[in-house]
Amino acid sequence: MNEVERGVHPLWDLPTRVFHWSMVCLIPAAWLTAEMDNLDAHQWVGYAVLVLVVVRMLWGFVGSRHSRFADFLAGPRRVLAYLRGAGSDSPGHNPLGGWSVVVMLSLLALQAVSGLFNNEDALFQGPLYYAAEPALRDAMGAVHEVAFNALLAMIALHIGAVLYHQLRLKERLVQAMLRGSAPGRAGQAAPAPAWLAVVLLLAAGLLLWWGLGQAPQPDPGRWG
Repeated sequence: MNEVERGVHPLWDLPTRVFHWSMVCLIPAAWLTAEMDNLDAHQWVGYAVLVLVVVRMLWGFVGSRHSRFADFLAGPRRVLAYLRGAGSDSPGHNPLGGWSVVVMLSLLALQAVSGLFNNEDALFQGPLYYAAEPALRDAMGAVHEVAFNALLAMIALHIGAVLYHQLRLKERLVQAMLRGSAPGRAGQAAPAPAWLAVVLLLAAGLLLWWGLGQAPQPDPGRWG
């Protein structure tokens, strides 16, 4: 018997779970392809990250209840109250975890967008490399490196927090992110239809493909 038949709404809908575990795979893949100087594969990994991040941000407005920013983003008072021991109003992300989601999404977006302007000596240029002035390209290169290091720090904090809640507080976070719900961690509303996420994914992918197709090509007279 599945969750719907039991009358249990998933805490995390299928699109949210797919995004989460995709990032678990894509972030190491981004690092590995860069370390191996497989820049073509690295570029495609970056495209995938960018499209998925855009979809996840849109899903934060039109997706299922507990995937929406309005459900888990809290003001400073609620965050401070949570740090002092108050509970969370949402069965999903707590007030501190909610803002960590925004930070990680922002870092992923910065990492992916800055990579579009990046270059590796004369071996590789991002698709928007020739659309920017040298100062902007240099800035994007620095952002690409700093954002990745910051992202690694956030991932370490995220893993530490999950382990603390999973092992110390006995909250079944991993099970809920794998199956959608777990004992004590169920949703309060029916999920949004998964087909809507597929539409958003196709639209974001097509928009990226079209936008990159408009990027200027090398002009030897200007860029030398």
